[in-house]
This record gives sequence, structure tokens and C-alpha cells, in this order.
Amino acid sequence: MNNKLLAKAIQDYISVNLNADVNQVALAKSPFEGITPAELATQIISKKKSEKKLPTWFNTEDIYYPPVLSIEQTSSEITAEYKSKLAKGDTLIDITGGFGIDSYYFSQKIKAVTHCEIHSELSAIAQHNAQVLHATNIEFKAEDGIAYIQNSDSTFDTIYVDPARRAEKGKVFMLKDCTPDIVSNLDALLEKSSRIIVKTAPLLDISAGLSELKQVSEIHILSIKNECKELLWIIDKGYQDDTKIKAVTLNKGIEKDFSFHRSSSNASVQFTNNLSQGNYLYEPDAALLKSGAFNLIGTTYSLLKLHPQTQLFSADFIKTDFPGRIFKIEAILSTGELKKTANLKGNVIVRNYPAKPEDLVKKYKIKADQDQFLIFTKIANGENVILKASIIQYY
Repeated sequence: MNNKLLAKAIQDYISVNLNADVNQVALAKSPFEGITPAELATQIISKKKSEKKLPTWFNTEDIYYPPVLSIEQTSSEITAEYKSKLAKGDTLIDITGGFGIDSYYFSQKIKAVTHCEIHSELSAIAQHNAQVLHATNIEFKAEDGIAYIQNSDSTFDTIYVDPARRAEKGKVFMLKDCTPDIVSNLDALLEKSSRIIVKTAPLLDISAGLSELKQVSEIHILSIKNECKELLWIIDKGYQDDTKIKAVTLNKGIEKDFSFHRSSSNASVQFTNNLSQGNYLYEPDAALLKSGAFNLIGTTYSLLKLHPQTQLFSADFIKTDFPGRIFKIEAILSTGELKKTANLKGNVIVRNYPAKPEDLVKKYKIKADQDQFLIFTKIANGENVILKASIIQYY
């Protein structure tokens, strides 16, 4: 950590050059003694990437930024604030502290937080920023979090861990392929805490995760703007009952959730045989789809499903508490009718339809439109249909 980067003149330079070509900055001669062009470029890139993801850090003076990979891997403020509500008790240890976003938000809820980060420079950066942000109840340890817990006599009310994947294994990965290895160390961690919160990427299959872990009381699936951001596995010591799954959408300060116990996920659902103009079309948010409770979504919100493999639903009413998009159907078209229609406009959506969006746009000469949609899908009788629709609700 180069403290010279915190000088006012250099901080001003970083702010002024946020939209500059960082390649030119990195290749040019540094205008400041004791600071390399690469260091300036790193601060500019990382600060720029923090603007929307970490607005508190971005808008605070004297924040020191790590390499961009740490910014990309860290939680957003929105998800960090959410998970802070899942911690319990007065003490928490973050054994994979990183840039310190999660630890900072935990410190707003918990009396004493310990931040462990094996990379000493990243630990120093997180500690500096915590001081700038007046988070005085965080203790920083520049060491391996698992080793620290094993060698410490202390216990904690909550342990938080964000394991990183060690190797790329396609779309499927196991927790045992991550660092630290939570599966192998779970019993040891449960000796030091009654609650463990594990954050994983949304690629982790829920059934696979449950096969590796034990005593999982809840799984929280977090989504922002219809994109799954992370899975949170709540492990409570001694828990043996049915796991609760919560699909949560966090959009513009509005939180919606779809909750159920895993044993009830295989509910039956009714299908619509009378899709018509004026009906409303419901598209579940990515968090709901990740939950796997495809039929339960329809049952919960009293919606009719279009087709067993089409995760779209319909109704003749609007439920704004539904986590996902809602469209109003303006027309139901066949491919023959579509061919005869001139000046087609709309955003193309394909759901269980034998064609790619880009091919359909080219074939039918469809022009983009912000509020109109053409939804290519399949209904219960197996017929392919095109729904011309307008958007009513985005999230």
C-alpha cells in the first residue's frame, strides 16, 4: 500500500481522470514522484468500477482502492446490507475479508467484527478505508481466517465466509473446489459458532450445495435487475428440519421475496387453455427461477402456467408484489400473421421456442422498441405463439 497515493493532489488527479484512457495513463510518465503509472491506472480503474457498485466508497474522500479483481469479486453495497441482517449475536468474524465491504456492513449491525484477510496489503487497504468510514468496531487480522479460528480460543456468534473457486470447472462446481474448503472445515467452524453464513456464486447448484453442507436452515437467492448475484447459505448448529428457500429481489430500494420450504417445491399447477388479448403475462425474476420451484410460483400467486417447460404465467389481474416482469398482452399472433405484419417493432424475448432472438429479428425485420415486446413461446397444447405485449412492471 503506497500511502503517497492519498495526497490531495493525487486524489484530485484520480478523480479528474476517471474517464481518461487508462492505457495512456499506464504508459505515460507519472506526474508524481514515488508513484508509478501502473498505480495511478489501478486507482482510476478500481474507483470507476466502484461508482455504482460501491457508491459510499466512491463518494468518500481518501478511499484507497485495491486491484480491479478485488472490486469485481466483492459484494455490492446492496447485497452486503441485505446479508448484514442475517448475522446474529454480538460478535462476527469474516474469514475471507477481502476489500471489506461485507465486514463494514456487518459492523453496522454487530458490536464487534473481526476481518481476516490472508493478503497483507489488501488487509491494510481494508483497514485504512474502515478508518476513513469511521467503522471503529472492526479488528483486522492479516492472516488466514481458518487458521486464525483454529488457533484462537475465541468463539463467535456468527462466522461469515465467501470462498473463492480454485479452478474453472464449467457451469457446475462444488464447494470442495473452493478456497477455503468449507466442507472439510465445517465441523471445526461449528465448534466456534452457532451460525455460519456462506456466500457462493449463483452458479452453484442448490441440490449439490445441500449434498455437501449440513444443518442448512435457509438459502437466500439474491437478485438485482433480474440477475442472480449470490447465494447465501445459512448454517445453524443443530438444525435438522426442512430447509427454507428465499428468492429475494433487490431493486431501487424495493425488496420482494418468494419463500418456501424445500419439501413443498414440487407443487402442482394449473395450465391455461384460454390465453387471450388483455390478459397479463408474468415472467418470474431470475432469483425465483434459480429456486427451482417452477410450479409453486403459479400456485402462490394464483397464476396459470403457459406450458410445462415454459416458465411464463398468465392471469386476468395484476399482482404488483410479484417478483418479476409483468406484461399486458395486446395480441396473440401466429407466424403466418407475423409475416404479414409490416413495420414490426419490439424487444424480442424467446422462451421455449425453436429459434434464437437474433435470427427472429433478422427474419421478421423487427426494429427495437423500448416499451413494446414480442414474446415467442409455447402454450399448453404445444402450439408456438407470438405475444405482442407492453411492459407493465419491470421488477
